[in-house]
Amino acid sequence: MVDKWMEYMESNHLFAPNDVLLVGVSGGIDSVVLADLLHRSGLAFAVAHCNFHLRDEESDQDEIFVRALAASYDKPCFVKSFDTAGVAAERGISVEMAARELRYDWFEETRRNHHFDWIVVAHHADDQVETVFLNLARGTGISGLTGMKVVHGKVVRPLLFASRSEIEKYATEQMLEFREDRTNVLTEFQRNKIRHLIIPLMEELNPSFRAGMIETMTHLRDTATIFNHAIERAGERVLRRNESGDTEISLSELKFLNPLDAYLFEFLKPFHFNSDVVQELAKALNGQPGKQFFSPTHRAVLDRELILVEKRTNEPQKRYYLDEHCAGIVHPIGLTISAQKRNPDENLKTSRNRVLLDRDKLQFPLILRKWQSGDYFMPFGMKGLKKLSDFFIDEKFSLPEKEKCWLLANGEEIVWIVGYRPDERYKVTPETEHLLVLELNG
Repeated sequence: MVDKWMEYMESNHLFAPNDVLLVGVSGGIDSVVLADLLHRSGLAFAVAHCNFHLRDEESDQDEIFVRALAASYDKPCFVKSFDTAGVAAERGISVEMAARELRYDWFEETRRNHHFDWIVVAHHADDQVETVFLNLARGTGISGLTGMKVVHGKVVRPLLFASRSEIEKYATEQMLEFREDRTNVLTEFQRNKIRHLIIPLMEELNPSFRAGMIETMTHLRDTATIFNHAIERAGERVLRRNESGDTEISLSELKFLNPLDAYLFEFLKPFHFNSDVVQELAKALNGQPGKQFFSPTHRAVLDRELILVEKRTNEPQKRYYLDEHCAGIVHPIGLTISAQKRNPDENLKTSRNRVLLDRDKLQFPLILRKWQSGDYFMPFGMKGLKKLSDFFIDEKFSLPEKEKCWLLANGEEIVWIVGYRPDERYKVTPETEHLLVLELNG
């Protein structure tokens, strides 16, 4: 076991001599063996233990055991208590998922705050097989069939080479003490159900099932490398960042890719879109622009020439009030405002970003707001009223462009579609005596 450990560490280039590690130790056999191997290797590390308070007094006994284990190695010990069940209920997720999120968030926080180089956890080869089954049950792409990576970000899994039976044998030989978690036999948890029910059934069909799965994952990992390279090359043609930092997917380039659904799924997977949503989006590509599709964190908006992917926001619609002495604002947009007496001989220039209004027709405070259904205005140079929605269609606004557009209003009447078009009713005429000059900055 020790020889295989050293060989695995060397072949995967794990840990520099001066690295300091933060090791997750639950008190169970896997993490106890991991801590012992690290100690024997002479690596500098500290112990981190999560008390999830899911097993009453047993959870507290686990904490006491881990503190004593760390002391026996003369290593620092960090402990954090969580109301795991409460967090799960609050977030609407399983207790398993809540524990995972809490654990890794705290590990990373501790790593940064105390300047550890790596977070080290005790996943082993049997965990790899269980993880693939979990991914299959949830729905996954090829990457979900390759198992956990040895190094993922700042998390290292140096026990992936070892089976559970090898770990148990090492613990027996070294006479290591560890804690038994009684919940490990409860099949109400997904991973336990796979471990105790599904995998034994597969082993009835093939006694070498676990070894075969590990070998298959290795082949799939190589296949995924080729696959990901193809996705990356296609992404160079299809994906781009706009000025706001959002991702745009070119429809003209996307439609050259085959199979389109598979490419689109890979492009959208980093934004947490599931396969069902991606399939619906793929079906809508030739449909009406403006349709929206959502993931838990992002939305994808189908436009005429692209798919815009941007973060979801729950910000309420705000209104900003500009009084008659306001010389300008910097939020939510940059706007310079000046009042002046009109000089009939002066030729004052206007543009999309600079407008002149008849100040005497305005009642302060003016209102800066977003558009809403039912808005209308009288476009400069026209005589009749026009729905703002029709104006947006004529100007070929995408849905995000409409949502980002600001309006300057005089009471309920629109004075200026900021950056685009002023209202005819507030234009400067020969009778105008006082001007209000507004200029969009940036």
